[in-house]
Amino acid sequence: MTILNADVVGYFAACMTTTAFIPQAWLTWRRKRAEGISLGMYIILVSGVFLWMVYGILLMAWPIIIANSITLGLSTFILAMKLIYK
Repeated sequence: MTILNADVVGYFAACMTTTAFIPQAWLTWRRKRAEGISLGMYIILVSGVFLWMVYGILLMAWPIIIANSITLGLSTFILAMKLIYK
């Protein structure tokens, strides 16, 4: 597999896993409730996504950088809503 093909697979995977957070963010924001969201899980998730983003930066791997930057924003938004709406 060429590097270009590997990047295409990486971008497609990044789009799928990143967009998976949109329904949860939208639902939490719309309902102004977050009782079903685990605070501990989202603290660990946000920390892990941040480290994946740093890893991507260190490797200059754009699919990892872009996907984790967007996922970090979405998951941080959900975490913030959990803290606000409990």
